[in-house]
Order: sequence, then structure tokens, then C-alpha cells
Amino acid sequence: MATPAAPAAPEEPVQNLPLVKALNAALRRALADDPKVLILGEDVGPLGGVFRVTEGLQKEFGPRRVVDTPLAEAGIVGTAIGLAMRGYRPVVEIQFNGFVFPGFDQITTQLAKMTNRHSGAVSMPIVIRIPHGGHIGAVEHHQEAPEAYFAHTAGLRIVAPSTPHDAYWMIQEAIKSDDPVIFFEPMSRYWPKGEVDLVENDTPLHASRVVRTGTDVTVVAWAGMVSVALRAAEIAAEEGRSIEVVDLRSLSPVDYGPLVQSVQKTGRLIVAQEAPGNVSVGSEVAATVSERAFYSLESPVLRVAGFDTPFPPAKLEEVYLPDADRILEAVDRALAY
Repeated sequence: MATPAAPAAPEEPVQNLPLVKALNAALRRALADDPKVLILGEDVGPLGGVFRVTEGLQKEFGPRRVVDTPLAEAGIVGTAIGLAMRGYRPVVEIQFNGFVFPGFDQITTQLAKMTNRHSGAVSMPIVIRIPHGGHIGAVEHHQEAPEAYFAHTAGLRIVAPSTPHDAYWMIQEAIKSDDPVIFFEPMSRYWPKGEVDLVENDTPLHASRVVRTGTDVTVVAWAGMVSVALRAAEIAAEEGRSIEVVDLRSLSPVDYGPLVQSVQKTGRLIVAQEAPGNVSVGSEVAATVSERAFYSLESPVLRVAGFDTPFPPAKLEEVYLPDADRILEAVDRALAY
């Protein structure tokens, strides 16, 4: 008589995972929970995607659920729109951030407008995953931060996690949304590990959050810039200055409540982003906080951003991308008023 197999060890409720593995676990859970969830993208099958976010998923769920597509972003997004109209919940992977633009027409003129065009009778439960930002030593179209194009487009939800825990829960919430969600994944944070609670999550998809308390100045950031802001806050603390850091998490809609409350306490705000500063999400955040917390401000709202140039060759990325020193220089200017 064969010896029965030992039962599988229960999964630890809290795990230390890199963001890429947290996304993989969340996508696996979404595929298992809902047969209408599909993944589409270039090399998402046996390869598991360029960053291995979908590693092992096609083997587990099959090529009809995890679909390797041709190199045609307009076709990928258009196919996802058709699938959504038939009741599916497609998750589209865009291989690199700059590769989204061949699909930009489908996203902004079709996907974003389809529900409104049909007076709410048609929903578009589509998630478009886009690697975001720099710090990987690549070239243009691989390290850009294109969030402003999409945040400007009514009909799209835009989110950007900064931690593995947020990535795990936010991608699942995005997949359950009946509205299209642009899901930016910070490439600079793909591999550092963080604690992921696989059972409980206390922050809704579109909520901003104070991730470090302080009293002298508020720094707000999202995606990969949150870790840069936290480094700046640590350096400032050694010099006797107290920085409060707010992780925006959602770029459309923006949850201004915690941010405005923070500025009312500190009296100063610095907006930090990897994208160029001109006509950006940072510009909108600065303008809105200036309106809502005008009488609490002790200095103008300052922006720290990428330069208004095309993304440079890899050897110059450290010059182009904001770092802790550039945030601290802005802190000095804000405190000098």
C-alpha cells in the first residue's frame, strides 16, 4: 500500500518578496479565482515576460489564458477591448513603457471612451500593465515615465504602486474594476524585497498614504520616486530636519485628503517625479494643493522632476533622474522662505 503524500505546507500569510514576485503571485491568484481573467502580451508565455512577471503562468493555466501575442500593441489593446465586450477581463502587458505608444490611439480614443459612448451599458474591465521609470541602465523608450498622457485622458484609472505589498493588492483590485486601469510598475523597484501580507490589505486602490511622518516639509511621490524620497528623508533626519513623505499611489483619481492634511501640518510641499516637469502630474498636484491649502503654505510648492528633454543615453540617466540630493536641495529652498 502506497504511503499517502504529506499535505502541502500552508502558505505563510506574510512573505518577503520582490515586487516582481508579488505581481506574479497576484496574477496567479486572479487567474485562479476568475476564469474570465486573461493575460495578453509579447513574450508573456514560456519566457514569462522580459521581467519574468508572468513566469510559469502559461504552464499552469495554458496558452488560451496566458496568450503570447504578435509585436503589435495596437492589435493587443484592440483585442483586449473586444474580449472585454464579450465579458472577459484582459490584463495586457506592455513590454517597455515607450512601447505603449503604438497602442495609444486604441487606449485614448477607444478604451477610455467606450463606456461613456454606450451610456454605461458596456464596461471595459481591462488592466494595462506598463513598466515605469528608469534606473535600469537602458535607453529611450525603455525608461520613460509617460503617466501624464494617460492621466489627462478622462475614462482611465491610473495607479502606480511603490512596494511589493501594494503591487500584490493593487493589481488584484485593478483586475476586479469594471473600468480600464493603467497600471504603472516601477522598474527600479522590481527586485528589492518587501513584506507582503497575503491575507489583509488596509489601503483601497485609489488612496494616498503617509509613509513617513515629519513636521518641516512634505514630499509627495509615486512609483520608484517614493524610495528616493524616503532616502532623502533619512539624510535630512541626520541633519536635524523632519520630512514627511506621502505615497500618492493613484494618479487618477488623486486622493488629495492625506496630502492636503500633511501640507496643513508642515506648511511646505515638494512634488518629486521621474517624468519631465512641464505639463505633468506633478504640475497638477502642485496647482491643486496650492488651491486647497493656500493659507497653510509657508513657501511656494516646488517640483523636482526629470528634465524637459528626451530620455538620455544610459550613461547620463543618473544626471537626468531626480535623486535624494535634488530633493534635499528643494527642501533647502522651501525652508529658506
